This record gives sequence, structure tokens and C-alpha cells, in this order.
Amino acid sequence: MSVLIVIPARYASTRYPGKPLVPLTGATGVARTLVERSWRAAREVAGADRVVVATDDARIRQACEGFGAEVVMTSEACGNGTERCAEAHAALGGGFEIVVNLQGDAPLTPHWFVEDLVAGLRADAQAGIATPVLRCDGAALNGLLADRRAGRVGGTTAVFAADRGALYFSKEVIPYTGQAFDATAETPVFHHVGVYAYRPDALAAYPGWPAGPLERLEGLEQLRFLENGRRVLCVEVEARGRQFWELNNPEDVPRIEAMMAQMGLA
Repeated sequence: MSVLIVIPARYASTRYPGKPLVPLTGATGVARTLVERSWRAAREVAGADRVVVATDDARIRQACEGFGAEVVMTSEACGNGTERCAEAHAALGGGFEIVVNLQGDAPLTPHWFVEDLVAGLRADAQAGIATPVLRCDGAALNGLLADRRAGRVGGTTAVFAADRGALYFSKEVIPYTGQAFDATAETPVFHHVGVYAYRPDALAAYPGWPAGPLERLEGLEQLRFLENGRRVLCVEVEARGRQFWELNNPEDVPRIEAMMAQMGLA
């Protein structure tokens, strides 16, 4: 099955304008922009037939072409990354059997997260979309809780049924636990990893649905699928010793740089 990876990159982020062009310094002292690091992560995915950056901004296009990425220009009217992926897939003439949305704020996404995600979608004929979830250890959960106490919107959490169908996604920490966990302890909370794999029919249908009340309240694009009765498969992935965090706020830059240094990521 042919796989297209799209990296949506928008300059006019509400919470962090210019985020795709923010430099992140790796373990070797080399600084690369967030979008370049996301593109490099995508290029490591086995089985990907094509990787493109989808943007509506000339500054991002120029930066991406400077490091060798293929760029698809999309409309400023795209409301989120899924709409941008749908437009990019159509602009490329369609034809891919799976489209992966590797959101440009997750440069630490390991290649096996995406590989496992694609395999999970292939194996579930009832799902039109799949997304990875990573079980939090105590340290990760405490980081999420600290963000919320500080009034920051950090990572997203997910709850799902026994068949792995998503029940809900939230920027609050769900489910409520009410207990403390040691840094290395396993917790019942799953961090939602901001990557999606779509079948083309589900992706093409998405822009035609209006944003529902849950999507508007949470600011989470994947809730539109749930609000329209579509099955969203949650694929549990393993960290394999890698740390994971998304760049949502300026305060996340030193946190991600420290993780890259600790893991030896250039």
C-alpha cells in the first residue's frame, strides 16, 4: 500500500506564531528548525513512498526548499493539519492508499511510531483513521499535570475502549487518577502522539464536516471524526527508551533540547 507523509506547517499559530521556524539545538550543538527536524524524522520512516511539507507561507516554503524538502502550497483557509493534508493529497492527484499526517510540532517522533501506526490501520478494516498513544510513566504524567497547574496547554491525553476505538481526547489529563506515581512507574494515562494515518475516503470527507462543539472547545481536530461517528483506532506504541514531547509553547524548547542532548540526537 502506497504511503504519503504530509507535514502540515503553519506560520500563524495562535499559541506560538512562527513555530515551524523555531531553531532547536541538538546534542552536537547544531541548530535546525522545528520543521526540518520533523522532515528528517519523516524521512526515517520505512515504507514511506513520499514526504512533503504542506504550508501556506512563503517563509516556510523557502526554508524547507533550502534543506531539500518537497513543498506543497495549500490554502490559508485550512483550519487545521487534517484539512491541510486533505488539500495536499488532492493537489498531488491523490492515489495514495494511506496518508500520514506527521504534525510539525513533534520532532522527537520515532520512526517506529509511524510504522506501527500504518500497520495498525492496515490491520483494522473498520477504521478510517488511526493515531498513536503512548502510556505515560510517572515522570511524563507529572509533566502533563505540571503544565495544567501552570495554566499551560501541554500534551493531549486519550481514552479508548477495549477494542482500541477512541472514546475521547482531551487537553486535560484523563482519566483522573488522584494518586502520585514514581517517575518510572506505569500509569493508566495515555499521551496522545500527534500523528494520524488516514484512509483517503475518510480524509476527503473531513473538510466537508463542520467543526463540532467538542472540537471547538478542546481545539483538537481528531474529535471531528468522533463527532461524525467515525472509528478512530488508537495504536499503542512503545517508547523503547526514547523520550517524547511536543513543542506547544516557548517553554517546551529547552525541555526538548535537553531531551535531544540526553538521547544524543543530533
